[in-house]
Amino acid sequence: MEHSDSCRKFLNSLSDYVDGVLQEKLCEEIERHMSDCEDCRIVVDTLRKTVYLYRNSPVPSAVPDDVRRRLFHRLDLDDFLNR
Repeated sequence: MEHSDSCRKFLNSLSDYVDGVLQEKLCEEIERHMSDCEDCRIVVDTLRKTVYLYRNSPVPSAVPDDVRRRLFHRLDLDDFLNR
């Protein structure tokens, strides 16, 4: 299997992986994949930093509600809209 196929296989699970809510077996598969895939390590690192900055930002976002809804929908994060 090419790296790009493996990367696509794990892409939808990376957010849960970073949040620590992914099944242990899948975490191990992702970590094994990342040991050989610098691109995925970069994606996970960037995602971790983005989540950290978002959660620790002292200033509430001034993003209009309609823009926020579209962004969350586009990122497939609709479940987080009401938080």
